[in-house]
Amino acid sequence: MELKESPNLGLLFPKAVLAGFTKKGGALPERDYVRTGVSVDPVHLAAYNRVCEFRLTDELPATYPHMLTFPMQVKLMTDADFPFPLVGSVHVANRITQTRALRVDEKFDLRVHVENLRDHPKGRQFDMVSEASVDGEVIWHDVSTYLRRGGGSGEAESAERPELPEPTSFWKVPEDIGRRYAEVSGDRNPIHLHPLTAKLFGFPRAIAHGMWTKARCLAAFEGRLPEAYSVDVRFKLPVLLPAKVGFAAREHGGGWKFDLINARKPQPHVDGIITPL
Repeated sequence: MELKESPNLGLLFPKAVLAGFTKKGGALPERDYVRTGVSVDPVHLAAYNRVCEFRLTDELPATYPHMLTFPMQVKLMTDADFPFPLVGSVHVANRITQTRALRVDEKFDLRVHVENLRDHPKGRQFDMVSEASVDGEVIWHDVSTYLRRGGGSGEAESAERPELPEPTSFWKVPEDIGRRYAEVSGDRNPIHLHPLTAKLFGFPRAIAHGMWTKARCLAAFEGRLPEAYSVDVRFKLPVLLPAKVGFAAREHGGGWKFDLINARKPQPHVDGIITPL
């Protein structure tokens, strides 16, 4: 189904909150949402780069096209036939692959769909899949995996936790980063905005967006990345705001492994791997 403009997140998020009381599970919808000839706003790109600490260049960070497809994802996840509520669905992993550098002056055809509903020990998982194409060629591919808790498979998860690496640098994450990232992403999920709204959903304080943590980690590799690569992360424990985090990176198979860790106690926030293509 082709969309003539980007869906309005200001309308969709209130709908998402209300829909949380009516969704009862079921099959995933099979339709795609498509937008064609989508341009990048250089002012918006610059604002995104500042919030995530990327340099200001004519190339898009690999995480930036997620900004273009995210409203389409939210529209799909708030449609009446989507089986799970958006609010309360946990973003547990994200994998992005780009086959070449993407430039600010290009126009992109975007496509979003959902697939791969499967059991998880704590509930059910599904994948939101997004693509960006130029001249019919897919050059960017994004898979966001979400977990909906409840009614899990009952399989036991491994109790073993790998030893966390020693951080190579430390970052302070300000209290307002959730609100700042919400301004550029449109993702105004209440768990990210304020301690009071986060407490309504069981968090002691507001938490950083998972895609901000991924982008911030990726920004630490600028100047060392090839044009074509995949960056795959798993989101672990949330970053409670404000925070001090440790970042650890080491070379691995021609690419990199990295971790974002709580700087005050040995708890993982993000682990990831960058693989050249």
